[in-house]
Amino acid sequence: MVDTATILHADLDSFYASVEQRDDPALRGRPVLVGGGVVLAASYEAKAFGVRTPMGVAQARALCPGAVVVPPRMSAYATASRSVFGIFRDTTPLVEPISIDEAFLDVGGLLRIRGAPARIAARLRAQVRDRVGLPITVGVARTKFLAKVASGVGKPDGLLVVAPGGELAFLHPLGVERLWGVGPVTAAKLREQRLRTVGDVARVGEAALVAMLGRHTGRHLHALAHNHDPRPVRTGVRRSSIGAQCALGGRPRAFAEIDATLAALVDRVTRRMRAAHRAGRTVTVRLRFRDFARVTRSRSMRVPTSLTQPVLDVARGLLEQAHPMIATRGLTLVGVAVGNLESDRFQQLELPIRAGAPEVLDAALDAVRDRFGAASVTRAATLGRELGPSVPLLPD
Repeated sequence: MVDTATILHADLDSFYASVEQRDDPALRGRPVLVGGGVVLAASYEAKAFGVRTPMGVAQARALCPGAVVVPPRMSAYATASRSVFGIFRDTTPLVEPISIDEAFLDVGGLLRIRGAPARIAARLRAQVRDRVGLPITVGVARTKFLAKVASGVGKPDGLLVVAPGGELAFLHPLGVERLWGVGPVTAAKLREQRLRTVGDVARVGEAALVAMLGRHTGRHLHALAHNHDPRPVRTGVRRSSIGAQCALGGRPRAFAEIDATLAALVDRVTRRMRAAHRAGRTVTVRLRFRDFARVTRSRSMRVPTSLTQPVLDVARGLLEQAHPMIATRGLTLVGVAVGNLESDRFQQLELPIRAGAPEVLDAALDAVRDRFGAASVTRAATLGRELGPSVPLLPD
């Protein structure tokens, strides 16, 4: 581990809502919700009332009656993201994007020419504010994990440096939810064992965590609780999966309606894959139930593909496996992703070109959507149902 905290985690604050407040002065200082049926983003003024994503808008309005609801403008968010990432890359060539509103930066090679990392981070924040008009929080630490924790603790619109030698004193009093990979289910398991803080987890042996949570999760959390994270900031890494999800709200849904939503999500994912010239082998379906429990099911195909029908066939099989749980527990979110991505150029060379072939149909539908909009062609089963906007992706 290096002796200086040189890794920055830069994270735009309430990104979509902040863009809306930037572009409409009447929204500044007011609680803002971005979304339609589901809250995609909430300003900090709305979060103060307990509003969270992906909460239903009706529930959010009940918590925050004075909230202003605005429809999402994905093109505006994509433009703002490109501007911010331009500032990141003007700061250092070592930038690892995480999503359209956050990234890791390594500034270790800039100490002599630009000064201490804290100074670099302060300058970056000022440039994002002055040139793009958005608030951004930056965490600085010796590891990627701790830099991300620092940015989370430093929100909103802050700068938090975790000095070398003081990492564990900063980390250990924090709640277990600050550990990467700890969601509601894992947090509940830890709290059942009276492990409430990161320090509590650090004091438990690795073997006990493995017995409690499984080999991968136990070893992972043991390492993070001791701030062991050797991963460098990596550049030029293509995304490993492409996915989409849809929040369903709290009302009961017929299985046929859930299946239609899944099919629409697969349409969206495979179109993105073809646009990026990627093919994938592993299909993953993610479900969240009304009790907030989550289930993930995956299956790998023999050959990689970006065609809609084979991906949909696998996804439907995975959804069918979960049918009994959906019937008894209710479903609030469904998502699908395709992983183990690779270039599709070899797949395309091997495809037979014949009228009516799946690849010809997919290409024709893509051409119509490119010309007339993503909503111009849809499945009959999804007519009248709102899937939600397509979230901007980072360049691949």
